[in-house]
Amino acid sequence: MSKSCQGLFVEFVKCLRESDCMKASVEHRSVTECAKVSEECAGLRYTFFRCKHGQIDPRTRIKGNKGY
Repeated sequence: MSKSCQGLFVEFVKCLRESDCMKASVEHRSVTECAKVSEECAGLRYTFFRCKHGQIDPRTRIKGNKGY
């Protein structure tokens, strides 16, 4: 993983760990399911996706990702 998205990834994982979906997981949901359902971490999920997408986008590959 590129270092430009690593900070976002750490924040996203921390948000998922502290989310209600993971804490009160009566149905034993997986991390993937909680990432899709969790409204608390939706902004971080979207920002992380855009960062990863920017790594393969030819316009930002020359300049580099904006980083975190």
